[in-house]
Amino acid sequence: VIYIAVIVDVALFFAEVKDFLGRGIYYNYSFGTYHKPKKERRIFMFLDMKSSTTIAEKLGHHRYFGLIKACFADMTDPLLETEGKIYQYVGDEIVVSWSEKEGLRNNNCLACYRKIEEALDYRSSYYQSEFGFIPEFKAGIHIGTVTAGEIGTLKKEIVFTGDVLNTAARIQALCNNYNAQILISEALKDRLENRENLIISEIGTISLRGKSVPMPLYKVDF
Repeated sequence: VIYIAVIVDVALFFAEVKDFLGRGIYYNYSFGTYHKPKKERRIFMFLDMKSSTTIAEKLGHHRYFGLIKACFADMTDPLLETEGKIYQYVGDEIVVSWSEKEGLRNNNCLACYRKIEEALDYRSSYYQSEFGFIPEFKAGIHIGTVTAGEIGTLKKEIVFTGDVLNTAARIQALCNNYNAQILISEALKDRLENRENLIISEIGTISLRGKSVPMPLYKVDF
């Protein structure tokens, strides 16, 4: 009985560690994938709640935390179904990442957003009764090369660095300007598979904050 109890405790401990680090990250730590920095082609989606400041002021910080927690929980199945991995939570923003192959397969990086919207809509009665509105999110998506590796001494993390992250964040910040749910870069648009089911319209060549060279952006509708 003691032996079984110890085995169960150890298994539960590693299960909690795996959940804390995130799907995929635990295995990368375990096998030392990123002990030495390596270059990768990845897709990043910055997903942010619309009108978050106004909503936070209206609900108060405690209820607002409950809203964010519920939204992120409802995103679980869409992320699993589209092979998305959570890179970071930044307040009410979530950063999702895919390897180039996983993100482009069946247009997973776009399908993830659509499935999240469907999941939130399915739970619309809960959000309406609990918080008085149905949350909506906006997204900026970009593809590019990053350097990935372990960083930190007191607290270790697997970190991705590169211009692609800053660019994706800047793209997401422009969604309100163009009344868009999703904005994507031309680099991503050119790599998408089976675009027949997507409505992609060019916004124009836009100067992003902090970027010296303007870049073409595209609005995506389903």
